Amino acid sequence: MSIELKQSLKLTQQLIMTPQLQQAIKLLQLSRIELADLVAQEMEQNPLLEEQAPDEMEGKEDRRHELEGSGEQEIIRTKEVTGEGDGKEDFDWNSYLEDYGPVGVTYYREESDLPPVENLMTRKETLADYLHWQLNLSPSTEEEKRIGGQIIGNLDSGGYLLATVEEIAAIEKADTALVERVLKRIQDFDPPGVAARDLRECLVNQLESLGLNEPLIERILDEHMKDLETKNYPLIARKLKVTLEEVLVAVRVITNLDPRPGMVYSDEKPHFIVPDVFVFKMGDAYRIVLNDDGLPRIKLSSAYRDILAGAANGGVGTEQNKDYIRERLQSATWLIKSIQQRQRTIYRVSESIVAQQQAFFDKGIQYLKPMVLRDIAEDVEMHESTISRVTTNKYMHTPRGIFELKYFFNSGINRTDGDAVASESVRERIRDIIAREDPRKPLHDGQIVSLLEKSGIRIARRTVAKYRELMGILPSLKRKKFF
Repeated sequence: MSIELKQSLKLTQQLIMTPQLQQAIKLLQLSRIELADLVAQEMEQNPLLEEQAPDEMEGKEDRRHELEGSGEQEIIRTKEVTGEGDGKEDFDWNSYLEDYGPVGVTYYREESDLPPVENLMTRKETLADYLHWQLNLSPSTEEEKRIGGQIIGNLDSGGYLLATVEEIAAIEKADTALVERVLKRIQDFDPPGVAARDLRECLVNQLESLGLNEPLIERILDEHMKDLETKNYPLIARKLKVTLEEVLVAVRVITNLDPRPGMVYSDEKPHFIVPDVFVFKMGDAYRIVLNDDGLPRIKLSSAYRDILAGAANGGVGTEQNKDYIRERLQSATWLIKSIQQRQRTIYRVSESIVAQQQAFFDKGIQYLKPMVLRDIAEDVEMHESTISRVTTNKYMHTPRGIFELKYFFNSGINRTDGDAVASESVRERIRDIIAREDPRKPLHDGQIVSLLEKSGIRIARRTVAKYRELMGILPSLKRKKFF
């Protein structure tokens, strides 16, 4: 057996994750807020990028167009720059200025009204601020104020005390009796029930502030919290040897109390959903419009445009300067093209969803069809992973409401007649059945199964329980109302 060296030629195909492809994939799965943050970060790092001023848009046509017919949409107007190569080839500065000089590479969006300045400058008063204000107004020694500040600093967003009296006493090197007195003083502050150590103490303190020192209510809170939670009022009446009506009166008082008094001063801000796609019905057809509002409008910097003009005339200087500008130019154009591709992909996927779920848009959630990622992937000729990235954290505004794109993908449940119904439609039927039930005699899961079977949907009782829990609906025992 002889060993020899030989050369051979082999042709293979291989997928290479170029930086441009990696950036396009990254942008595809970002939400609107994340995309805006990324663009802002790129503008800080790339001097060739800057935001278009509003007055520069005067006299220019709107750059956002809807896809029609062939599915083409020009979201960004830019010359075709592939970004291929290693960046070391000769760069035609004159050609660049001819193509990009007058307008630049720009991503446009529509202007929107900004909130007033005073809305940006104000700060909502927190629970700690309010309690500190009351503590400073109360007659207290410096030591008591220091202990009170420690207590206030250990309250959670609901107003409950997270630390024990012993822990606070150890931190402040004070007597536990003094800490108890300061704690009792803070518990008398507004809002009623604040600085409680558990739910029972919170509710009792609120009753005291209202002057409702009813022995029956206090006994229920002390001895029957579990029965109160499960609404087992007859058992409470039997154990306390009172009538059911007396228990119901006490329960009505308890239910009007606030179990989390500190939440009224919570600084948590609501998160508003800004849709990525708008769907409008025009006649018998649906029109899709991408929402570019809120995305930064970027272009090439005018200052660096002058530098490029100097480069064309040989005025840049060293080759190192040209390499730097060439690198920043490629980065800028890659970002623009990636945003462009992201918008086109979102449009195509949204268009396919609307086409396949038209019965839902026409008639409602009961007509939502079972659909998986593969159905859309085959329709738009993309990979399932791409569809998954597109539909993540993206929202669609429709005549039926605002839905996440993931909402339209549901597993199917076979009906008795052989057809399939989407699992989300079954959940909506369960929600509707529970909404129409008698609150004094709520339906248990077995009864819901029977009602669904009458409409041709056969599912197990455990499936009903799972769907009910996913929708945040309590079991029948806890849904029962006595008054």
